[in-house]
Amino acid sequence: MNLRDLQYLVALAEHRHFGRAAEACFVSQPTLSTQIKKLEDELGVPLVERTPRKVLLTEVGRDIAERAREVQHGIEQIRAVARRTLDPESGTVRLGIFPTLGPYLLPHALPLVRAAFPRLELLLVEEKTEALLRLLREGKLDACIVALPLHEDSLRSELLFEEPFLLAVSHAHPLAHRHGQLKLADLSNQNLLLLEDGHCLRDQALEVCHLAGAGERSGFRATSLETLRQMVAANVGITLLPALAVRPPVAPLENLHLIEFKGQPPSRRVALAWRKSSAMDAFLQRLAAVIRQLPADLLDTRAAATPPVAVTAKPARRRPARP
Repeated sequence: MNLRDLQYLVALAEHRHFGRAAEACFVSQPTLSTQIKKLEDELGVPLVERTPRKVLLTEVGRDIAERAREVQHGIEQIRAVARRTLDPESGTVRLGIFPTLGPYLLPHALPLVRAAFPRLELLLVEEKTEALLRLLREGKLDACIVALPLHEDSLRSELLFEEPFLLAVSHAHPLAHRHGQLKLADLSNQNLLLLEDGHCLRDQALEVCHLAGAGERSGFRATSLETLRQMVAANVGITLLPALAVRPPVAPLENLHLIEFKGQPPSRRVALAWRKSSAMDAFLQRLAAVIRQLPADLLDTRAAATPPVAVTAKPARRRPARP
């Protein structure tokens, strides 16, 4: 048994197809098939059920493939230790980030990272939180930026910042005319536009709705924050937007009115997370410290809020002149 045979088995477990697994391993299909058969002979157990249309791993095959994946992670950690020892600030970091944060945080965070670690190659992966955590557990990511809390004992996290929410309405909405800051109670009986399932921001917004006595606008779920912004600007409804999603370089929308909350606004806590076993632990702590250097005014809701819409007074009726 050698590491290459384990690589072939892991690829077969992931792709469930000899041709695609061979392509992923950069070998011919007969080569991969032969090595899998040799591995079965060596272990004395069948690892694969071969059917005309797809490949299924046996129960013991799945167990061995999972352990082989752990071995691969261990080898990668050994290589990472060597790379970091030679030059802690060079090499590659595979960083995941979720879609309702990535486009808004990265324009501000990447210049800081490039300035601190000019030789670092940062490979970015954008996925929903559940997919990011799965990739992190499987060793396909080195770290990811996610919203807290995390319920993963195998992960370590470092808080980066707390991002407040603003209420987004159109200029025609009654709340756009109010003076002073908004209370959560002011959302009572309002129905908010929300994202589709799988977005952590949806869960955070639902929690705010629960606290405020608000609900969800039925019949519509957005696929992105930009869709939500456009729907609000079109006077379809109202929603919650994170502070970074309404700051430059994001272009303002003409009919989008942003209202800040009074006191402690609803917010989300954003952290950098990685495996506790990672060889990059010390470096990732430094990376988190760099990202925490974001300008404070980026998260200031007062700077992002829109002034109240002035209410135009109706001209007084003139009484007809007496004859």
